[in-house]
Amino acid sequence: MNKPIPAPKIAEMLRRLCMHHTERHLEELVSRAAREEIGNAGFLALVLDHELSRRQENLVERLVKQARFPDIKTLDAFDWSHPTSIPKGFILNAASMDFVRRKEHLIFLGPGGVGKSHLAKALGFAACQNTIRTVFTTAADMINRLIASKCDYGLERALKRYTSPGLLVIDELGYMPMDKDGRDLFFQVISKRAETGSMIITPTRRSKTGRRSSRTMPWPQR
Repeated sequence: MNKPIPAPKIAEMLRRLCMHHTERHLEELVSRAAREEIGNAGFLALVLDHELSRRQENLVERLVKQARFPDIKTLDAFDWSHPTSIPKGFILNAASMDFVRRKEHLIFLGPGGVGKSHLAKALGFAACQNTIRTVFTTAADMINRLIASKCDYGLERALKRYTSPGLLVIDELGYMPMDKDGRDLFFQVISKRAETGSMIITPTRRSKTGRRSSRTMPWPQR
């Protein structure tokens, strides 16, 4: 009969396998296995499930951090009652991320203050939870970064940030006017994204007087 392997030796093995979370919780897992009378195969499954769950959490946390959301929004926190004409079923279906897998795009067109940004951020957060690399930006920030990158010959590298992720969320399009350079750079991003991945864009039109126009259906108004 094989001798039991000492706990410090098991911990060392886990460390060498980079199973750090399991290493830290080894005593807890062993106690649970003894308490629930889990067999060898069951204990192995418990250890692997524990490690994989933590790695999944770490991956999601890393993707959320890299996305650079200004704040975290969720679909659960959205007030679907105001305005009432938002297509809830369509939005909830989009949270499955099938549109990202098909490389399709969502455009939430309408006036300010009706929840476009909330839903765009919430879907971006849902994409991270589905382990889809996501980047969030406002249109103005993206254009400013791209223009600045031209000064140090880093435009291609800067463009890659917006063209390489699985989902790009561009918020507040139309809040700030663009000059010709800005429009050209925006077109470069959009044309490349059409081939490489999905986008969520929240435009708000402006009237000729410079004020945001409310004639921007299909997104509902308050």
